[in-house]
Amino acid sequence: MSVEGLKIRLAEPDDCSAFYEIFSSPKVYLGTLQLPYPSREQWRQRIGQTEGVHTIVAVVDGQVVGFFSVHTFPHKPRKAHVGSIAIAIHEQWQAKGVGTALMQAGLDLADNWLNLVRLQLEVYTDNEPAIRLYERFGFEREGTLRMDAFRDGKYADSYVMGRLRHSRDAQ
Repeated sequence: MSVEGLKIRLAEPDDCSAFYEIFSSPKVYLGTLQLPYPSREQWRQRIGQTEGVHTIVAVVDGQVVGFFSVHTFPHKPRKAHVGSIAIAIHEQWQAKGVGTALMQAGLDLADNWLNLVRLQLEVYTDNEPAIRLYERFGFEREGTLRMDAFRDGKYADSYVMGRLRHSRDAQ
């Protein structure tokens, strides 16, 4: 499924209001480690030029509807080949192809421009739509982190998932 008019671009500090809106939804922040009641200024600082963090956004009709970020390890030479990813989609745009488009663009960035061989992420074990998305793009469950986070009054488990670029591509 493709979203008509969807464009992918680099995130900018002025996107902080869009990130604020995305994470104002309980449906979104319950699936992440974010706390409720985000602030725009918090997001402005996070989206700014942070070394080793590459964030792209999905835009439809001028509105940011989701983001993908990959955190690299520029000061850890032994992990220079690794990236840790995060993705979030505005609740009104979930299950419409935005996540797929962001994953395609984000993996292209990671594989073909950042030369990352391993991508990893953590996802709550009950976030089945996200797990399906990740598995479609070659991520595999590598382990379970029991009682990994406190969410909505209860402890939640997470999966660690990883994706290795084919070894012939990585050489």
